[in-house]
Amino acid sequence: MTKKIVVTGIGAISPLGGTARESWQALLAGDSGAHSLEQDWVQQYELPVTFAAQAKVRPEERLERVELKRLDPSSQFALISAREAWADAGAPEDVDPVRLGVDYSTGIGGLWTLLDAWDTLREKGPRRVLPMTIPMLMPNAAAAAVSMAVPSRAYARTDVSACASSTEAIANAYTHLQAGLADVVIAGGTEAVVHPLPIAAFASMQALSKRNDSPETASRPYDVARDGFVLGEGAASIVLETEEHALARGARIYAELAGGAVTSDSYHITAPDPDGNAAARAMKAALEQAGASITDVAHINAHATSTPVGDIAEYKAIRRVFGDHTAQIAVSATKASTGHLLGGTGALEAIFTILALHERTAPPTINLDQQDPEIDLDVVTSPRQLRDGDLLAISNSFGFGGHNAVAAFRTY
Repeated sequence: MTKKIVVTGIGAISPLGGTARESWQALLAGDSGAHSLEQDWVQQYELPVTFAAQAKVRPEERLERVELKRLDPSSQFALISAREAWADAGAPEDVDPVRLGVDYSTGIGGLWTLLDAWDTLREKGPRRVLPMTIPMLMPNAAAAAVSMAVPSRAYARTDVSACASSTEAIANAYTHLQAGLADVVIAGGTEAVVHPLPIAAFASMQALSKRNDSPETASRPYDVARDGFVLGEGAASIVLETEEHALARGARIYAELAGGAVTSDSYHITAPDPDGNAAARAMKAALEQAGASITDVAHINAHATSTPVGDIAEYKAIRRVFGDHTAQIAVSATKASTGHLLGGTGALEAIFTILALHERTAPPTINLDQQDPEIDLDVVTSPRQLRDGDLLAISNSFGFGGHNAVAAFRTY
């Protein structure tokens, strides 16, 4: 029997704010999290891109000194957002740890730890390399940190599928709850790679915007002048439960997670399938799992990274699924405000989708001055009221390697 899965807690640390609610309010206000970088290494390495969307609140403001020393920034962000989500869910003390799972994700993992350790080895020798280096850099470190903080003993699983990672984690959480592996799951994703090496590498492949003179307007999904994405950082977490478990403990419910799906392009290591075939299949599968028709969908939080080819490929996928109903869907491209959090982006956008349904307000897409005529979407450019009644919204995430993940949420 299919169970109803509901969202009872949200947490985030993002370029827009130190909490989920702060991030949401800044998003509605049309703020941008992108700013010029002030670190010395920007000039030291003569980076071609000198800005990014850094987390608005630094981990040292939220964590104890021992946690800062023993966790890579990616795990620090994860722990902060998961603690917020757990507290938001009421920090239920009666949840059996063996019925509590963690589905967490990252696109890259402990990059700062890895590269700092390499510098230490080269400059100071092997005896100076920290003994905690491996536990800090491993991709599953964030899931482990979250599971130990709660604690969770059902399982702690890690998804690594580039920019689709945390939406895939949410889809997997849905499957695990349906399968009875847990009654409650903390799902989410994190990333902390605002570092000279990824910036240089992404810039080298012409993926980043180079609007160094105007960082706040650099991320421009769907705009004719878009020239690449803005690198972001942070983490987001959601608490998911079976409806039965949530109602039994009197939990506040934001929305229903109605379905989640994952597909693969099998096309190119970085470029999306230009026809959007597999991305379309992921959207269709998520709707089928939700028992929904295309006309039920009122809102899409699009992947929309602001790259010239990616935005068009996603539009073709959306059009392939929704046909003429596409014109009736309010589309938000929130990376215009947050930048691209890579493995953390899907979870943050899932929270924005959840709150859009909960408050019946689609968030704005900033920096859209002239919409690309090849992308015929109803893009939301100022907060827009969604219609009354039972609504469905989807959140799309697509990653290098041809990974596609879609989560479908319903009003509750």
